[in-house]
Amino acid sequence: MGIRRTVSMILAALLAVVSGGTAQAGEQQLLFYNHAWGTYDRVTADAVEHSSYLRAFADFEVRTTTGAGGEVWTGRYLRGRETYLEIFGVGDVPGQDGLLGSAGLGLSTEHDGDITAVRSRLAASGVPPFEFVQTRDFGDHVPVPWFDAVLGFEQYDRFGAWAMEYRDEYFADPRGQTQPARYPGDVGRERYLPDNYRDRLMRDITFVRLAVTERDFASTVPLLRAGGFKLKADAGGVTALRGGTTMRFDKVRMGQTGLKRIEFALNRGVARHEERIGNSTLVVGPGRHAVWTF
Repeated sequence: MGIRRTVSMILAALLAVVSGGTAQAGEQQLLFYNHAWGTYDRVTADAVEHSSYLRAFADFEVRTTTGAGGEVWTGRYLRGRETYLEIFGVGDVPGQDGLLGSAGLGLSTEHDGDITAVRSRLAASGVPPFEFVQTRDFGDHVPVPWFDAVLGFEQYDRFGAWAMEYRDEYFADPRGQTQPARYPGDVGRERYLPDNYRDRLMRDITFVRLAVTERDFASTVPLLRAGGFKLKADAGGVTALRGGTTMRFDKVRMGQTGLKRIEFALNRGVARHEERIGNSTLVVGPGRHAVWTF
């Protein structure tokens, strides 16, 4: 065997280890993009909150939520058929999540019990899974179990990704405004979200770009593998494919982190329109595509 061929095979093997390679292609897809969130400057967050254009573009809501342990956050939500986006301003979330450049990513299951398989895959890869139950208080001070969460880290710099599976108790509560199950064990995204997207432009999120530190990158990749995503690695980071929404993770230094770009599929084709929203730009069209950059 020639030296050049030997080197090529070694490089290919190394890439397969880093990215998951062909060995990952046969693994069942357990997790799917659910939502991403980013924390931005007050000018941008306030512009998002008061934008009349966004209310026509998407199923839009500004909501203050009380979660587990009494934690309270105020988000601006753009909801589609299966996916959504959450925008915070500095200080809208407690602790380090409320700092400029913080971001997060929720990856959810579609079938009841799949989160157990995610947990097992993480553990088998040598990553201890950390678990918690998120709750929601609808205002009566009685927390309703919302979703089970599994993480592959305890500490992070500015970004964290987690696996989540919605709870039956939440679907059973009419205040959640969820939809009936479409099949036995349905805990999916479409059931969770309302159908208001049909009357707006935004249908779903097709791409997100996140800038994360080396430490946060290292804690994210095992969860992506456990979820069944196909990973394409390069010198700058990794791209996660499969599941309907492409996710790009760029490795950056502290101070450059955040949710940088979101791309949307639209319900119908439109002429090009550019909307400046605080320090961000949303370009809608031409056609059935939109891009929001921060």
